[in-house]
Amino acid sequence: MRITVSSTPYDLPEGSLVRDAIAAAGLDLKTVLGVRTETGVLELGDELKDGAMLQPLTLQDAEGRRIYERSVRFVMLMAIRDLFPGQRVRIEHSVPGGIFVHLPGRILTTEDVDRIEARMKDITARDLPFVPSYWPQAQVMSYFAERGETDKLALLSCRKAPVIRMYCCDGYNEYFHGTMAPSTSWTPVFHLILLGAGFVILLPNENHPDKPAAYFDRPKHLAVFSQSEAWCRILGVNNVSDLSRLIEHHELREFIRVNEALHDQALVDTARNIVERRRHVVLVAGPSSSGKTTFSGRLAIQLRVLGHRAHRISLDNYYLDRYLVPKEPDGTYDLEHIRTLDLPLLRQQIVELLNGNSVNLPVFNFKTQLREKEGIPMRLDPSDILIFEGIHALNPLLSEGIPADEIYRIFVSDLTCLNMDDHNRIRTTDVRLLRRIVRDQQFRNVPPEETLAMWPSVRRGEETWIFPYQELADTIFNTALHYELPVLRYFAREKLRKVAPSEDGYLLAMRLRKILYYVPEIDPAVLDEIPPLSLLREFIGGCTIDEK
Repeated sequence: MRITVSSTPYDLPEGSLVRDAIAAAGLDLKTVLGVRTETGVLELGDELKDGAMLQPLTLQDAEGRRIYERSVRFVMLMAIRDLFPGQRVRIEHSVPGGIFVHLPGRILTTEDVDRIEARMKDITARDLPFVPSYWPQAQVMSYFAERGETDKLALLSCRKAPVIRMYCCDGYNEYFHGTMAPSTSWTPVFHLILLGAGFVILLPNENHPDKPAAYFDRPKHLAVFSQSEAWCRILGVNNVSDLSRLIEHHELREFIRVNEALHDQALVDTARNIVERRRHVVLVAGPSSSGKTTFSGRLAIQLRVLGHRAHRISLDNYYLDRYLVPKEPDGTYDLEHIRTLDLPLLRQQIVELLNGNSVNLPVFNFKTQLREKEGIPMRLDPSDILIFEGIHALNPLLSEGIPADEIYRIFVSDLTCLNMDDHNRIRTTDVRLLRRIVRDQQFRNVPPEETLAMWPSVRRGEETWIFPYQELADTIFNTALHYELPVLRYFAREKLRKVAPSEDGYLLAMRLRKILYYVPEIDPAVLDEIPPLSLLREFIGGCTIDEK
């Protein structure tokens, strides 16, 4: 049969496996974690069909890194099973270079973490295979019931499938959302460090995959996750199955009200902090679909309540005329780069306004890609506050020459702590992508295919221009709403179904669809419970923040 690997055809015998095709292509098998096909992802042990077109997935690919992480998590669970039998393990959020893991009820020491890492190294050295098998759902439910894993019972009870794919390794059975590496020896690079009440698994460095990534301490970032976990406790929701329970018991409306009230309180606290510190320039930054625009509007309202008129200004209006923006070597514009902004004008106008002078704020026309000839006149009263919102707001280059004691910096992002279950987390980037897909379709007439195709470039820009400066913030505001996934499912699921396998973003669409498969449906009538000033309204519609 004829198989194609990276555009090169090869003739293989009937019954050949993916690993045979990789070997025929002369690739180092240990660097390949799986392959992309026309319809999804295959493991190296999967059997091939005639005409299959394969694209190897390595640590250089987002999907390859996910396979690696998933397999390392399995090894970690095996190690903890051996060292601490019966111990509950909760795999939580991303941290710089890796993922954070918590062992509820156990206070870990450095020695404990070192033992876990040593046991993981032993498991990887033994080259134990991850063996997939299909179990009847009743068998799966019975297995997790015997183990007392109620989180998986609750999640899988929502999945109406006759069989469920499980993985077994050295007598340990687990259910993971996605494909795995062939064996434990495929994941030799990792490092564990004690962090707070848990530990971090550091994964391979993207540029030097033979070494673990370095850990960079971001205490403010971690503090926000701690706040989100506290909100989870207040709301009684940790996993997707908890949302199903709320909906089943007709408690979703109250859940929305309490969740929105927590946001209100956090906004009030932020506004009071700005006023108490007598700051007149507020800089708001955050990644795509974090809710910066609505946050800035709601912050302006809270400042008004405290007696201060706030002026919201988008940094987009300081874009240079497009023809003035330097091009990349390939002739394209890097529109994420800070050099696209007229920084000298921005700094000058902020200083002028702080000194009580009048300025004409620029207005950028996105249709013509040019700045309008007529600007907007502005002059501040002594108690007025400026709110500048944009992806580069926290970049130190932007605030050079502006008195430091006038500036208050805010970083906003959607940092959910909601999991599928204890061992399968929901990435915050996936929730932001769902937000953007819904918003782009609703208000920009951009189909999901285009949003998905652009997402890798958006993420690269965030890693370069946004996340490195988040710890400079005076406040990190978490825009996550624990009820938002069922709402986003209502708007996005059918759109994602229409993404064709030929599209660049197909694997992303498949992953999002799988997440939403477990998210409960809502009665559309519940949408009227979402306040018009909710941060979620920025994406689903009905936001009245700028209505007169």
